[in-house]
Amino acid sequence: MTFRLPEHACSETFLAASGPGGQNVNKVATACQLRVAVFRLGLDPAVYQRLKSLAGSKLTQDGELIITARRYRSQEGNREDARARAQALIAKAHERPRRRIKTKVSRAAKGRRVDAKKKRATIKSGRGKVRLD
Repeated sequence: MTFRLPEHACSETFLAASGPGGQNVNKVATACQLRVAVFRLGLDPAVYQRLKSLAGSKLTQDGELIITARRYRSQEGNREDARARAQALIAKAHERPRRRIKTKVSRAAKGRRVDAKKKRATIKSGRGKVRLD
């Protein structure tokens, strides 16, 4: 599932980035910090809970998802990277986890386990001290 971020829920700021870029790093703010107001997205409560657990510390108490992108040397590359990461995170939160179907251990498997335990017990019982009676 793909998710489109609405413009009214996003705000961007640009920061000075560390890493590669030479002298450009000291002059240009290329890192992008994307803030998404999660409450403006109108998510279902279940989707919000999944997003909360997936995002971890990226989600603030005020309901803002903060993603910082500094992978690229250009503002545009970092802007696209931040938006793609936010969209992927929200799309992943929309996926429902599969329900686990409980299964029983078969009677034959239980028998094999008991037989193996009895065999080990007889081997270990023969390891005691030898008594000469």
